[in-house]
Amino acid sequence: MRKVIFFIPLVVFIALGVVFYLQLGKNPEYMPSALVGKPVPAIHLVSLDTDQVVTNVELPKGPYLINFWGTWCPTCAIEHPYLMRLAKKGVPIIGIDYKDGKASAEQWLRNKGNPYKMVLLDELGNFGVNMGVTGAPETFVVNSKGIIVYRHQGALDEAVWKSIQGYMQ
Repeated sequence: MRKVIFFIPLVVFIALGVVFYLQLGKNPEYMPSALVGKPVPAIHLVSLDTDQVVTNVELPKGPYLINFWGTWCPTCAIEHPYLMRLAKKGVPIIGIDYKDGKASAEQWLRNKGNPYKMVLLDELGNFGVNMGVTGAPETFVVNSKGIIVYRHQGALDEAVWKSIQGYMQ
């Protein structure tokens, strides 16, 4: 029995080695979304521009991005210039101002520019919860049928765009 006890650390070490080996090459930042393959949840948010309630009916008919951002988010400030470039290329982006105030959002967009086709206010974060958002920035690709086909957590940049623009078909 004593000899078996000496082999327990070796077995544990080998098991951990196998687990770590199986994780090699995987993206540690990837977080799956339960909504991929499902329609965008019901939207009832106020538009920053018109103060009118926007629903899913007003969303673009072709493929588009939904980008959750906030003025309080340092990574959103880093991402913003790239969103401006995408908007200039004609990529439709719906901005969800996440857990933020209207005045802050208006000031931010005045100072930095507005890459969004539409900006919706999610001051309490309820829509973000429905979308499974864990923090800002977070971007979803929605196809022309209104189905979420991809989720990216973190800043959008050239490398990320190259990997996801195929979903914009």
